[in-house]
Amino acid sequence: MEYKKYTNINNIVNRRIKIFLYLTCFVSIVLLIYLFYIQIVKNVYYNKLLISLTKNIVEGVTAPRGRIYDRNNKLIVDNEPVKVIFYKKPKNITSEEEMLLAYKLSEIIEIDYSKITNTQLRYFFLKNNSDVVNKKITEEEYKLLRERKLTYQQIESMKIERITEIEINKYNEVDKKAAYIYTLMNKGYSYEEKVIKSDTVTDKEYAVVASKKDKLKGFGIRLDWNRKYVYDDVFKSIIGSVSSSETGIPYNLKNYYLKKGYKMNDRVGISYLELQYDDYLRGTKNKYELSYNGDLALIEEGKRGNDIVLTIDIELQKAVESILVDELIKTKKEPNTEYYNRSFVIITNPKTGEILALSGKQIVLNEGNYKIYDYTPGTITSSIVVGSIIKGASHIVGYNNGALEIGEKRYDSCVKLKGAPAKCSWKSLGLLDDISALKQSSNTYQFYTALKVAGVNYFKDMAFSPDNSVFKKYRDTFAEFGLGVKTEIDLPIESTGYKGTRELGGLLLDYSIGQYDNYTTIQLAQYIGTIANDGVRLKPYLLKEVYDSNGNLINKIFENKPEILNKVNTKKEYIDRVKLGFKSVLEYGGTGSGYLDHKYNAAGKTGTSQSFVDSDNNGIIDKETITNTFAAYVPYNDPKVTFTVISPDIYYSDTNSSYQSNVNRRISKRVSEKYFELYP
Repeated sequence: MEYKKYTNINNIVNRRIKIFLYLTCFVSIVLLIYLFYIQIVKNVYYNKLLISLTKNIVEGVTAPRGRIYDRNNKLIVDNEPVKVIFYKKPKNITSEEEMLLAYKLSEIIEIDYSKITNTQLRYFFLKNNSDVVNKKITEEEYKLLRERKLTYQQIESMKIERITEIEINKYNEVDKKAAYIYTLMNKGYSYEEKVIKSDTVTDKEYAVVASKKDKLKGFGIRLDWNRKYVYDDVFKSIIGSVSSSETGIPYNLKNYYLKKGYKMNDRVGISYLELQYDDYLRGTKNKYELSYNGDLALIEEGKRGNDIVLTIDIELQKAVESILVDELIKTKKEPNTEYYNRSFVIITNPKTGEILALSGKQIVLNEGNYKIYDYTPGTITSSIVVGSIIKGASHIVGYNNGALEIGEKRYDSCVKLKGAPAKCSWKSLGLLDDISALKQSSNTYQFYTALKVAGVNYFKDMAFSPDNSVFKKYRDTFAEFGLGVKTEIDLPIESTGYKGTRELGGLLLDYSIGQYDNYTTIQLAQYIGTIANDGVRLKPYLLKEVYDSNGNLINKIFENKPEILNKVNTKKEYIDRVKLGFKSVLEYGGTGSGYLDHKYNAAGKTGTSQSFVDSDNNGIIDKETITNTFAAYVPYNDPKVTFTVISPDIYYSDTNSSYQSNVNRRISKRVSEKYFELYP
């Protein structure tokens, strides 16, 4: 029995040994096959991978950006070469060696050292006079350092604080130049290239630094680029800015660009179109392989960024800006224009959303003389009480809610609510229908509509407290026209205007005539474009096309298309009715007659609103003024262009004269004439 048991154990052991041997052989064969696969079959692949992983690849400086053209392919923004003197810290260089280099360079180049701070100057003194400054720390303080009760940083700060003004004042111009150069040499990360001088480098400085490269260890020369504006300041504020070689990515945009894979010393777009379309405009850097001895070998050549074509017509833009400047200066010579200081113009294609011209100018009294400033960003950021221009949208609210019928007639009589003064039109207008109410810009016609939208029957001195649903009906419809919401223009910033917070009966009436919520010029441009486009709201845009930089606008890589944001929720017959009313506004007898030449067969709406300004800059809005607005499209039967013009604060009432400037009409007339001169 025991022998049998022993025999079974031997069999089990032998069987397990065989299994182990089989497994060992199988694993060995698999390993051999895998090694053969790696070393023979994939030999080339893994050798390339090894080389790529062990390569030290570095990038060159930021490549030139793409060019910017107008809609007619006229060059607006280009790049121009700039000489640069830079410093790249060599390995194992000491502070003493760097200071000596700074002095050597200061003898070669002229540099504005006025930006150096007192602290930086003291730090340079510390590095340059370590024996003297070290004695400013007491033995007791050094003892605290050894006991780790003080840090090296604290000791360093104490040294700098104890350097006296007398010691600093011994520095002459050469010392200060060297100190500033030394500061630039040690700015930022140690491995980064530091720009010492650019833009103003002379040919002589450039040549001398190049010839003394061996003696100026770490210093070098190269060509950089700056933006060149072919039309000087025309449209420049909306084109935007690019960071310099010295600043790299600004702090406020650091997270935005670092997430995109940029480096802190990259030159990037920092505002408006340069920021909005940086991905297209940025160039591709040269790539180099860094050898062990420090030599660089070019492995991938960079190239200029892509070129972009804008919707802007630069000749029209230039003319509009010139007209605004001329009219601002002319208007300030007229009576009652003390608080008038700016005007805005936008010209668009209502069928596409393309912006053909976009401008704002501001005039400021400076030491007895008027000076003009560009205020084009105000077209998208500055909100204004726009007045009756929005009555087309108010009509749609009435039609949609059964508060206004096509052809409905009403007498233009004042509305008097309890505890409030009577609200009237600008004059007694008699019997009106929905068309003539727009033509004559009746306020009371809109008041009666608003009361009916709220579901109340008007009587004199009635109490009126509408619930918030009535305001919502108005605001929802206005938003469908682009009023009170973002137009989604392709720029990095845009205001939605101002939305009133109180919801009182009198304020609802004010809202219906454009005297409550505030809107921007671009919102009004989208509003008139939506009416012209039969209630279809399009996204306004400035980028037309993108081309790669390999040819002269040959290889197109992107083309912008009209983008529908929404369609106004109303019947076509209602939009048609508003359009007919807007046509009558610009005909003889309408409030807009004379804004555009009658031969253009235009349609549009004027607006006059009560505004308020801070007359004495004490932070309190205390002076009532009048603002004029105007928006139109041409021609009425097949709209091809819209004009939007706003001139705030053209008049104030507490004066001996009743004169009101017609600057908004003059601007509208001149701008439209220039457009039709270019586009007959």
